[in-house]
Amino acid sequence: MTEPRRRRLSAMLKALTVTASLALSLGVAPPVHAQPAGDGTRVALSGSLGTKALLVINGVPRTVSTGDTVDGVRLLSVRGDQAEVAVDGRRVALRIGAAPVNLSGEPTPGTGRRIVLTADRGGHFWSDGTVNGRFARFMVDTGATMVSMSQSDAERIGLNFRDAPRGVVRTANGDVPAHRVILDSIRVGDVLVRSVEAVVIPTAMDHVLLGNSFLVRFQMRRENDRMELDRKP
Repeated sequence: MTEPRRRRLSAMLKALTVTASLALSLGVAPPVHAQPAGDGTRVALSGSLGTKALLVINGVPRTVSTGDTVDGVRLLSVRGDQAEVAVDGRRVALRIGAAPVNLSGEPTPGTGRRIVLTADRGGHFWSDGTVNGRFARFMVDTGATMVSMSQSDAERIGLNFRDAPRGVVRTANGDVPAHRVILDSIRVGDVLVRSVEAVVIPTAMDHVLLGNSFLVRFQMRRENDRMELDRKP
């Protein structure tokens, strides 16, 4: 590629980036190919800028500010490449680039019995889900005795952890103080587990560790980069 052509291509890419940013900040959505609406409400996260998210609702792009409701979809929060929305009281986590989520009908009852996860390039198993009905990003940690979360996540979820019993837990960085709590529920996909022991620690984490206080409820099988968790009777 010649130098003049390289400069033209670089300028075009910068223009596209600026256009997308301006579209979000001004509330004007960039064009996308519409998808059939079908039954119910289908929502995808196409982009974010600060407290605003570009949601594609039934194939129509809409710029929504946190706290606002558009076409029955309420934007609850925006964090980097993910957002949390609610439709008829049902909370759903969205991630940029993920397939649209169908929010039609009543929420599933959480009676599923199997969780299937695929490892990332680093060999870690991740999943989106909820703690006490609030969005959480999980990472499986078979070496952790209990589910562990940061104080900032606990505050966001609404846990009254400061009045909970205190203790000390051992981490890779040494012993740290912790509050021991009982979570009302953890949900991954259609699998809901109630009354799960957990610890809240001051260490900064951008995810919740799924330790053995959750994993012990399952029969675990792992083959290469695939992990299956089957709920015990």
